[in-house]
Amino acid sequence: MLRGDLQDLMLSGVKWELNENPNVPTRFDSVKQKTESAVLRTPTSTIVPPIAPIQNISLSTVISMAARPTDIDSLCRMIGEFNHPLRRSVTNVVLPDIAQNPNGLMILTDMPGAEDDASGKILSGVAGEMINKMLNAINISRDSVSIVPMLFWRTPGGRTPTREEIDLAKPFVERLIQMMNPAVVLTLGSLPASEFGHIQLSKEHGKVIDTDFGAKLMPIYHPNYLALKPSAKRDVWDALQNIQNLLKIVQK
Repeated sequence: MLRGDLQDLMLSGVKWELNENPNVPTRFDSVKQKTESAVLRTPTSTIVPPIAPIQNISLSTVISMAARPTDIDSLCRMIGEFNHPLRRSVTNVVLPDIAQNPNGLMILTDMPGAEDDASGKILSGVAGEMINKMLNAINISRDSVSIVPMLFWRTPGGRTPTREEIDLAKPFVERLIQMMNPAVVLTLGSLPASEFGHIQLSKEHGKVIDTDFGAKLMPIYHPNYLALKPSAKRDVWDALQNIQNLLKIVQK
């Protein structure tokens, strides 16, 4: 392994890749010792600088890392240990929700919300209740659908993620799709529609899109958007019925 690759892996913090202590020292350590006890006594959360500057973890190394696991559990463990620059500002790493009884449908959503960050579970709270109702309306139970976020860490304040932040998470999402090999991917919100369908959600909502990874993709509005704009529920309902029919076709 090249020296640069070794440094990247150390920065990524994946313990089982190096069998090393994942606590990577940073340039903040010299001042950290003086302030650590005070920070621990502070009940309010504080946004801490990333473990390493984003440019110090090469995208090629992340792509290589994501390709190594041979099973989903190992891949999720890698995601949980990965020192993405957003990790230091979150409460929990929000891992994919893997279907217990997969039916060929994967949901690809944008990024964790505040409730997801607090619980460590994707599509929790109000958004989770709504997605459960949407699935139940077409006779699909949540335990038969894998739900994968585009990012596994909430951005500070829920801001729009940067291009670099998306790129450093995307290889893991691509590897999950490859491993699960879904027949149909339902995207929630504009980010996954753009990244994996290469489309604008506002123009292609509810349409069936062919992908370069073999699955059929259908983009719909995120449940949070439906809470703000209930009139859009009719369009989503029509799309969900199409999903139901599409699953029947691909499962034959």
